[in-house]
Amino acid sequence: MPKVTVDGVELDVPDGATVLQACELAGKEIPRFCYHERLSIAGNCRMCLVEVKPGPPKPQASCALPAAEGQEIRTDTPMVKKAREGVMEFLLINHPLDCPICDQGGECDLQDQAMAYGRGTSRYDENKRAVEDKYMGPIVKTAMTRCIQCTRCVRFTEEVAGTDEMGMYFRGEDAQITTYLEKAVKSELSGNVVDLCPVGALLSKPYAFEARPWELKKVPGIDVMDAVGTNIRMDVRGRQVMRILPRINDAVNEEWAHDKTRHNVDALVRRRLDRPWIRENGKLRAADWAGALQLFADQLSEAKSKVAAIAGDLVDAETMFAAKALLTQQRGKLFEGRQTGLRYDVSSLGAVRFNTPIADIENADVIFLAGTNLRWEAPLVNTRVRKAVRRGAKVYAVGPEVDLTYPVSFLGNDLSILGKLPSDVTDAFERAERPVFIAGPGLLAAGGQGDAQAAAHALNVIRGDWNGFNVLHTAASRMAGLMLGYAHEDGLEGVKAAKPKLVLMLGADELAEDAFPKAFKVYVGHHGDKGAAQADLVLPGASYAEKHGTYVNIEGRVQRGEKAVFAPGDAREDWSIFRAVSELLGKPLKFDNFAELRAAMIKAVPELGVDDGVVLDLPFSPAQLAAKGEGAIRYPIDDFYLTNAICRASPTMQRCSAELVHGETFAEAAE
Repeated sequence: MPKVTVDGVELDVPDGATVLQACELAGKEIPRFCYHERLSIAGNCRMCLVEVKPGPPKPQASCALPAAEGQEIRTDTPMVKKAREGVMEFLLINHPLDCPICDQGGECDLQDQAMAYGRGTSRYDENKRAVEDKYMGPIVKTAMTRCIQCTRCVRFTEEVAGTDEMGMYFRGEDAQITTYLEKAVKSELSGNVVDLCPVGALLSKPYAFEARPWELKKVPGIDVMDAVGTNIRMDVRGRQVMRILPRINDAVNEEWAHDKTRHNVDALVRRRLDRPWIRENGKLRAADWAGALQLFADQLSEAKSKVAAIAGDLVDAETMFAAKALLTQQRGKLFEGRQTGLRYDVSSLGAVRFNTPIADIENADVIFLAGTNLRWEAPLVNTRVRKAVRRGAKVYAVGPEVDLTYPVSFLGNDLSILGKLPSDVTDAFERAERPVFIAGPGLLAAGGQGDAQAAAHALNVIRGDWNGFNVLHTAASRMAGLMLGYAHEDGLEGVKAAKPKLVLMLGADELAEDAFPKAFKVYVGHHGDKGAAQADLVLPGASYAEKHGTYVNIEGRVQRGEKAVFAPGDAREDWSIFRAVSELLGKPLKFDNFAELRAAMIKAVPELGVDDGVVLDLPFSPAQLAAKGEGAIRYPIDDFYLTNAICRASPTMQRCSAELVHGETFAEAAE
């Protein structure tokens, strides 16, 4: 470890560290625009200048200079101060005076650093240049006159997103960042360039001119658009969530979020259920809570034990526990969370979870993808696989061919391939130190759980402390639901065969309309979508942003989201609905508030009571399952942007679907 001196303080720095990183270890703040911890080093903004001895008698860019033994680094000399002022003056030569109208105002790196490191006046009195704005699709809004050519966006799309959609053309003062042929950015991670942009050149188009950062209350939450458990921050003004941004969690999402996570926010105030509805003569009519709850209680009493609960993809653990507690009082035993009909053995939760820590995927040296379109089913796991590929990992896949943003050897699209893997695959896994096998929902839907376990055993992906066998789910509620017993032995078909008289749909919007034709259906959810359209009684609940909740991600990580806003209109938090119904039945549930509910849930399932962010210890013990042997694989997601009720209610997601998936064109108005 090299020993360096920073402003008189001597310290050891890790091998391979840069001078900038050494300065930060010493507690010194180094201004920068182009440098970013998760991107390659460009060294083109020159804002991070420091003085280094031994070396030339001039300031040097600390981001691109390796730390070496014996260096004396100064960050506070007059030379450094004057150099930074000069760099800032050059950066501001062509920058427009847009701060009062710029959406970046108040959280702009250029604004902050100009105040901290810049001059008080400018000596430049020539005309400023102007750059034409570029079209980058429905997510990213541009104001390219503000661009300082830091190239963070270019490096992100090339290195992290893997889409190579942005670049720079011309030279010198004429240099411009653009998408090639000025087409829409088609990456599902495009919104991250807005966070990366240190000025106001790239902005969020759906959020444009909506709010200022100092108006917003910041509430931590957990994303439910997939099962990865992305850590998010909900920015709230009044009773509305104005935007959603990722929180840093290196073990889960690093500091990225995909576009569904960011931009489903406009659906939280659209197509909402804000009052109870009762179906009479085939049509829904508005009702009050007293009448709706009494009808629910009467139907429960009449159904006795012939009741079932189907959990949707977005619900929290507390909601599922409260619903199960209500139906268990009726001696109901029919609980299922795999509403699309998936059926697989859940006798060992370790055998149906993502056993390799998400952060360790990037260290794998060979990866096998079985029945998963990882780019759409878990984009932030896909970025980890791409990291592994950039480090030399080889990827094989079984399933329909798709663009995963990195080289993949597709072996075909039939389960039988898992039983007779080519020799080059088996040889690669035999040589590997950290092999990874990922079984996706397409494989599970084709009945390939046994094939996956047999193939993983043949490839020897579990060795010593390394467990490379992983099952990928797409529903945020899946792992918590399995822990709470929402997995009937015979799947959804087994629940259907029991012919329940009452079916409680917990946000189950993907349930087929003809699944329970003769049952009384009670829908508890937040959007007027497919579930509400088939229900006999609709009770308005709260979305993930409107209630506290516990979620368990694919790797068994327990995380808790906080309530950001109140539900609209007369909507109530889901658990309170079940508590009120139990009162009408004369069998009140044993909790009167959310804290008591969570305590009761933890008492019943202690694993859900671990500290926020802890990964559960779920021992891996694969069942002796017969391999199906053959059958085509089909990926379950046909449209990345419209996978749930919230997304389908979002104008932004609808336009993303139309333009980026289905190829529709949109004319931009002149500005």
